[in-house]
Amino acid sequence: MSLFSLLGAIEIGLIFALVALGVYISFRLLRFPDLTVDGSFPLGGAVCAVMIVAGFNPWIATLGATLAGAAAGLVTGWLNVKLKIMDLLASILMMTALYSINLRVMNGPNVPLIAEPTLFTTIQEYVLRPLVTLVIVDAPNVSLISVTTLPTMPQLQDLPDYILRPLVLLVIVVLAKLGIDWFFATERGLAIRATGSNARMARAQGINTGAMVLLGMAISNALVGLAGALFVQTQGGADISMGIGTIVIGLAAVIVGESILPSRRIIWATLAVVLGAIVYRFFIAAALNSDFIGLKAQDLNLITAVLVTLALVLPQLKRKLNARVS
Repeated sequence: MSLFSLLGAIEIGLIFALVALGVYISFRLLRFPDLTVDGSFPLGGAVCAVMIVAGFNPWIATLGATLAGAAAGLVTGWLNVKLKIMDLLASILMMTALYSINLRVMNGPNVPLIAEPTLFTTIQEYVLRPLVTLVIVDAPNVSLISVTTLPTMPQLQDLPDYILRPLVLLVIVVLAKLGIDWFFATERGLAIRATGSNARMARAQGINTGAMVLLGMAISNALVGLAGALFVQTQGGADISMGIGTIVIGLAAVIVGESILPSRRIIWATLAVVLGAIVYRFFIAAALNSDFIGLKAQDLNLITAVLVTLALVLPQLKRKLNARVS
């Protein structure tokens, strides 16, 4: 596998790490089988792309996409909590509705971003370039010797996209992970976890479980919407079909991560989810780039099914072998 392919796999893995964190919150902490993900991911991408094309700052567009994802999660939770629709069915209804909503938002099947500014280009232009200029111009004791060596130094402002994007995404994912770790250690975060663990007992303790479901679903889908916004800015446009199979990828990342680093502590669990997303994309890229296997892009879902099956079966086989040995 080439360096370009490896960095590409890490880039996509980091984006879907946000999806996996959202799926972890809904499926593991809330115990809410949320299929809204397949709709909120393209919703985030659609809102972000449309806002950027309309002239909004990419940072504002990314924030708008995150809020749109949160709104989708809120509606799913409202259908379940207020209208008493079964959780799985409520998410299916919302996912189905979001397909038409996304088409309305984009006013078509896709929105290109080829020549538009993105979050990554703004970081390069307004953060890295002034930073390098400040260091060079304001550095004390600039001599001719140091000036002659400047061309040999790595130029941060001219970092290639395939290096800059993974670095920026890594910072975003780390901040999101730390934010989740902090929030779910607070009183409200613990209330959400208690609601998912045992809603009846949580209500007996005076917790408003309905509000906790709404809040948890909003946070979960906000992360998914953020991932959709970052995805369209790396891929050069939004497409109505970009959300197909997102929930499968998110679940695969969670399952693979839990197989790599099994832990009940939230700090280690979120780290496992992030690692699972990156490892999952790495194996996907390795399989698709292996000529001797003969796999193609259309085999992506097959590879996903095989990886998830292995992640589910191998721990069971390991436990059986350990039981026989002991």
